[in-house]
Order: sequence, then C-alpha cells, then structure tokens
Amino acid sequence: MNKKIAGATTLGVAALLALSACGSGGDGGGNGGGEKAADGSVTLKLVAADYGAGPTAPDSGEKFWKGVTDEFKAANPNINVEVQVINWNDIDKQVATMVQNGQMPDILQTGDYSGFVKDGLLYKTDEVLSSTTQSDLLAKFAEFGKVDGSAYGIPFVSSARALFYNKDLFGKAGITEAPKTWDEVKAAAEKLKKAGVSQPFGLPLGQEEAQAESFLWFLGNGGGYKDTAGKWTINSPQNVEAFTFLKGMVDAGLTTPNPGTKDRKKVWEDFAAGKVGMVNGGPMSIPIFEKGGLTNFGVAPIAGKSGPLDTTLGVMDWIMAFNKNGHKEEVKKFFDFFYSSSAVQKISDTYKLLPVTTSGIEKLSSDEKLKPFLDALPNATFYPFTDPKWSEVNTQIKQTIGNAVTSDPAAVLGSIQKVAEAG
Repeated sequence: MNKKIAGATTLGVAALLALSACGSGGDGGGNGGGEKAADGSVTLKLVAADYGAGPTAPDSGEKFWKGVTDEFKAANPNINVEVQVINWNDIDKQVATMVQNGQMPDILQTGDYSGFVKDGLLYKTDEVLSSTTQSDLLAKFAEFGKVDGSAYGIPFVSSARALFYNKDLFGKAGITEAPKTWDEVKAAAEKLKKAGVSQPFGLPLGQEEAQAESFLWFLGNGGGYKDTAGKWTINSPQNVEAFTFLKGMVDAGLTTPNPGTKDRKKVWEDFAAGKVGMVNGGPMSIPIFEKGGLTNFGVAPIAGKSGPLDTTLGVMDWIMAFNKNGHKEEVKKFFDFFYSSSAVQKISDTYKLLPVTTSGIEKLSSDEKLKPFLDALPNATFYPFTDPKWSEVNTQIKQTIGNAVTSDPAAVLGSIQKVAEAG
C-alpha cells in the first residue's frame, strides 16, 4: 500500500512485454491517436506495477492482469488490452523514459500520478469514469486524486494497518487479550519476554517503511507529520513523547533488536516464525505469516497512549489514463468494467490488498481476517503526500528516524523537522 502499498510493499519482476511491442504514439501497432485497426478494433496499452513475487509465481502480476483482460476482452471483443508489468523498483524510471520518448501508455497503474498532471498528460477522472463508478469510490480516497480541484488520479487499491498478535505466545505468557494502550503494550511485552519470547514487540524502523511505523506511534499520541492547518509538526511534543516511549521499550529489550536497521518484511517473517509476540502490519502481511506457517494470530486496532486508535494509517496506489492516444471511450469502458468486475475480489484473494469502492468493501465484508482493515478504511489517515516536500521528508525519515530510539528523540525529530521546513 509503497512500493506504496505492497512493498509499500512490493516485490516484483522484470517487464514481460517491451512497450515497443505494444506500439506507441500514432503508429499502426498500437492504433494510437484514436485510430482503429482495419478490423475496427482498438488496442489499449496498460503499464502496471507488479505486486507479485515473480513471473513464475502464482501471484505474478502478469497472471493477475491476464485474468482481468481476458474477461474484459470477452465482454468487449473490439478492444484489446496489451499489458506490461514492471518491478516496483524500476517502474518510475521506465515510465519516465516512455514519457520522454512520447511513448505513453493509455493506462498506468503505479504509486503516484501527480507528476504527470502539470504537463497536461492525463485525462481528468470524469472523462474516463462513469458517474456510477465515480460515486462508488470512497470519497476520502478519491479526494486525494485531485490537483487544484480537478481529479486526475483514480484510487486503485488500498491498505490499512492493525496490530497482529501471536495467540499461542500470548497464551504461554498468560495474556488474555490484545493490548489497547501503550502501558498495556509494555506490560504484555514484559510478560512475553519473561516467557522466553526473543522479540516481544516487532519494531521495524529500517529504511523500507520507517515512515509508516513512526506514523502509527505518532497517531497514538494525537500527533502526526502535520497539524490540521498544514504545518509540519514532526518534532511536536506528542511525537517526541511517542519516541521516548519507544526508546524505553528498546532499552528494556522489549522490541526487535536494533530496530533502526530492521525492515518490516524481516520483522514480519520473524513474527511468522514465532519469534515476535506482536507487530503492526497490514492485510498484505497475512500471506507472509501464513507462508511461514503461522495461522493462529489475532488482529486488533493499533494501541494508542490512552486507548485504541479511532483511525489508522491508510495507503493507496493509483491508476490513471494518458490522453495522447485518444482512446478515452475505450479506457472508460475498461475502467468501468474493472471496478465492477471480479477484479476486486481477485486483488484481495491474491495480494490481500483492499478495495477503494463502497461496493468492493461490501463484497469482502464477510472475510473475518480483512474485517478490521475494511472497518478502518473509511476513517483512515494518510501521509501528507500532496505536499511537494513530502518526498524529501519521507526519504529523510527512512534514513534517520531509527536513530530516535538509540539517541535523543527530540534531536532526531528536530533534524527531520528542519528538512521539512527548509526552502
């Protein structure tokens, strides 16, 4: 939910198809510029980030999109969709090259859309989504797709965070329920340590996603990266207090050792292996737990200083339509099909990612493992990613915030605050 979500997340493979094989611009191969082939068909080019573990894996992006496009083709025989799936680590660079060379796809699914808006490269959302589909999108999510009041980015998938706990280890330590407050987290961690658990609380503050773990603790004390007026508040008293608490946990040996060097995937794998008593995670971590053989785990709201959070971190990725090839109507048909088809269920089944539509949430509401995350989505809190400064601040957080549990929290957060306020 990172690169945004899944490794945010995310894993990946090399591109399956070269864009040149799909055609580009106004050449004959891609039927660009709105042109149709001799048989009256139109070919859409779709470039997507890979949420899977590789081209031969059961969850490969190629396999997922083939299922979607085969269904779409059956319902729309005059529209072909050629798909290129790219590793999360490479997609931004490869798409930038495509755009520079004038070889824009018709549809792009990735972690951000805003950089294309200023150059006038995207259709507005209301040009490529029916009113029915637009009204089904979660309003809070769709709002983040706007630039200067106009929507260009369409929410694709989402994720939220919750607290996972190992029921067997809790039973061994004599803990009967998930902690709701920081004091209860500490008390549970002490019992787990006494029972021989090597990592009572999993604390990933390494570079993979330190900004997410930190944000959850900030939220637990009424803090955050910005206040309601839009002012950066990284070194606020609430945030400093949150990391002071975490530093105490680390000093007492109640967390992952050297948390500033630990990425979340490693900590999740340790949780799956029974080495960690409790950890913050998302629905996309469930396959990692189950692959590691752990199925007896519970899910609860994130613990805050004085009680469980009434919000949580929300993350989403985007899909968008480029306007160069003139395939507005065909793209609209594809988007409306996608959001109303079985694709929503396939995303959840394959990647444990969450829908961004009201109807999608309703379809998955009976899934007990996903329910805590689905319930949290409508009231989720997001990174300040609409601020152009966020990219730089995010990088600084990933690189340095882990030091706040080994040195002076106020000094470390203060240095990040200076980056946010500079220039």
